[in-house]
Amino acid sequence: MNSTMTTDRQDERLRGGTGLRGAFTGVLDRARAGDLGVIPVVVGLVVIWTVLQILNPIFLSSANLVNLTLESAAVGVIALGIVCVLLVGQIDLSVGSVSGLSGAVLAVLFVSEGLPVWLAILAAVVLGAVIGWVYAQLFNRFGVPSFVITLAGLLGFLGLQLYVLGTKGSINLPFDSGLVNFAQLAFVPAWLSYTFAVVAAGGLFASGWLHARERRKAGLSAMGMPALVLRSAALLVALAFLVWYLGQTRGVGWMFVFFVALVLIMHYLLSRTKWGRSVYAVGGNVEAARRAGINVKAVFTSVFVLCSTFAAVGGILAAARLAAANQSSGGGDVNLNAIAAAVIGGTSLFGGRGTAFGALLGIIVIQSISSGLTLLNLDSSIRFMVTGAVLLLAVVVDSVSRRSRTSHGRA
Repeated sequence: MNSTMTTDRQDERLRGGTGLRGAFTGVLDRARAGDLGVIPVVVGLVVIWTVLQILNPIFLSSANLVNLTLESAAVGVIALGIVCVLLVGQIDLSVGSVSGLSGAVLAVLFVSEGLPVWLAILAAVVLGAVIGWVYAQLFNRFGVPSFVITLAGLLGFLGLQLYVLGTKGSINLPFDSGLVNFAQLAFVPAWLSYTFAVVAAGGLFASGWLHARERRKAGLSAMGMPALVLRSAALLVALAFLVWYLGQTRGVGWMFVFFVALVLIMHYLLSRTKWGRSVYAVGGNVEAARRAGINVKAVFTSVFVLCSTFAAVGGILAAARLAAANQSSGGGDVNLNAIAAAVIGGTSLFGGRGTAFGALLGIIVIQSISSGLTLLNLDSSIRFMVTGAVLLLAVVVDSVSRRSRTSHGRA
């Protein structure tokens, strides 16, 4: 009798009839097995926001959150590229220099040479892609560690940036240009923002339903309809509230929407395409992926090109936000913040684990710390120390969860 009841429950789960309780149980089971997902960063973000709001009630004001989203976009795009290389167990230390060089190239071609802004943007982005391709050739053909390659790139492209800017050292972008307007003054109309929220919730439901149907056809457990509806409804309510709240001042910036759109595109590519599965396979075990017939060199080439391309796009956005490109563009803490954002967002340093949403969550955490401590009039030294502590905590959580997954797998 008991064995029959157990079999029935297993069959029910395989059919996806687990409902809300089953979905919740699945999350707990994955957490116990060491697959924490975005849980630590979400909990950390809630804690950080709560503490900063208590210390300064202005922190969660609509005006400050609008600024926070806009300031997150440029470095967030760079962090999205870092996620790609970390997924295959590599690193790119030159993203800051590449972003600064791309901003300088944009400014020189657009302002000094008088080229159309779209052509200057295209040239800067292509430059980033070429840099990534060169990195991949050095890595694939000569076996030079990515750490060494990109460290050399960090120094070399910083020097090239100074050379491109010349004796001026700084080039201002016209305030009346569409690029600067996009980064500073362009905001989504309220009706369109709510439309985006509805589309996002609908897209989440549709993708979840299709994924669940595929799993059921394969005889695997899948999320039930009640859980799919509840998840989509929760997202709709959260996004609608966010749109309403940010709309109390200026609203949702187009630059932030652009960043989120890139995150969604990369999430789809990583989770729903053959290329994405190959990236995770290479990050999990290079030799096993090679024996499975995956073109490992092509995967490495693709992630290096994507990383440098995103660095170039981030540099363009940063220059547009500042309305200038100068010798300090891409310098300072840009490089470290981009890498820290990817790691804090849940991307493993050991490869094979992480999502595109990690870049979004990670940069929100870092920018929240920066914004909150600025409002408290604390020295930048405090911000570096707090960010470093959060980064170390994220790596510790990653290491512990990795050890837990290994132990669970052996058991």
